Amino acid sequence: MKKIQKFFFTAGLIFAAACLILASCTKEGPQGLQGAQGPTGKDGTDGKDAAETCKLCHAKEVVDRIATEFQLSKHFWGAAAFEEAGNTTCGPCHVQKAYVYVCANNTSTAFTFNATTNKWINGYTVPASETIGALGCFTCHTSLHTTYAMSDLTLTNTAAVPLTMWGGAKTVNLTQGGGSSNLCVKCHQPRPMTCAYDPAGRLLNYDSVKNFPSVIMYDSTAGAKNTMVRPTYRMHIHYGAVGAVYAGTGGIEYPGSVSYTSSPHTTLATCGDCHMASPMTGVAGGHAFNMRNGIETVLGSSTSWNFNGCNVEGCHKSSPIDANSAKFKATRTEIKGLLDALATKINAAGGGTDILHVDATTSNLWAGISTKNYDGYMDIYSSSTNPSGYWRDPANTSAINMAKPKFPKLLMVQLGAIINFQFCLREYSLGIHNTQYVRALLTNSVEAMNAAGL
Repeated sequence: MKKIQKFFFTAGLIFAAACLILASCTKEGPQGLQGAQGPTGKDGTDGKDAAETCKLCHAKEVVDRIATEFQLSKHFWGAAAFEEAGNTTCGPCHVQKAYVYVCANNTSTAFTFNATTNKWINGYTVPASETIGALGCFTCHTSLHTTYAMSDLTLTNTAAVPLTMWGGAKTVNLTQGGGSSNLCVKCHQPRPMTCAYDPAGRLLNYDSVKNFPSVIMYDSTAGAKNTMVRPTYRMHIHYGAVGAVYAGTGGIEYPGSVSYTSSPHTTLATCGDCHMASPMTGVAGGHAFNMRNGIETVLGSSTSWNFNGCNVEGCHKSSPIDANSAKFKATRTEIKGLLDALATKINAAGGGTDILHVDATTSNLWAGISTKNYDGYMDIYSSSTNPSGYWRDPANTSAINMAKPKFPKLLMVQLGAIINFQFCLREYSLGIHNTQYVRALLTNSVEAMNAAGL
């Protein structure tokens, strides 16, 4: 028994000693000399510094400034995007998603024949699902937040713009500045006139308006049915004439004493050069897009202009212009005189009563552009838009309308003159956008009416 106890005692001593030895072996000794450096490893791919990339736009001096400027633009505060939400035909120029849709899909402006309805259809429309959205950053820069680089600022459209007024038969392509002006012209263009009495709904043939000046366009004695445009309060080419005028195309180009050429602006300047001039003058310039620091109409003529985009190298730097410069003031005076002269010829059809509508209030965007403050509409009765209209609407049989005088007969040349008057009135600048083209349209329209014995 004692031998067994001695055995286990001895074994325990041996085990304890072994543990001590192991413990001492695991204790770290002093560090040895550093070995030779190994070969350099292969560089990995650099990661993106998200913070620095975002600063391209989201820096206080960039995005805050632009966003604040944009709040001063009618693109931002105007009500049209809300009024036209859900409208598949007006949406392309007034609603963000609709504008982006027609650009992305290169939607045709041509009129196409529908064999089922036997009517010609203007295909420049969008699906109802695309008719929402106020105009904003993503309207003009649809690539925002895609690559997080400067390419995000790519414009939504720089391609040539087939004019809707002409069903795509005429095109505007302003290539200077990388085609940036085409972004603007996509919306700021005239709209088509259709033959309202034509069951097929065809587009008015503007070449016929030009080439057959003495043909009757409308005659009240023929009743309500004829094949030309029906005179109404809104017998017009809509509001965006400026894009076509700036490019020097789209009007009814009657032959005459003035040739159809364009001013240097058409090829040397972009819309942004003037309308986004920096530094801003009050609310004029930058992303506000305004030229004048004040209300929209010329009735606010005491307000200042922003000529910072005009007086630069390659333009007017050597001889700077301002609101009192002859080059600016004399041009506007001349064109206003030509507008007044053409208005007088057009109104002669009324035998002493104007057929052009007058609005001397600030609700008329073109108040002050002509001496009598015409707005480009016709003074024809409309219960909703012109209840005080003097002339009868040929298609309205209400008692109040039928009591009014019949609208006078119009020849093709008179319709062409009305179209050109609307072009030159509603381009808004009194010829500054394209003096030579505006001068030709107005002068030659008067001469064409004289030649027709009017």
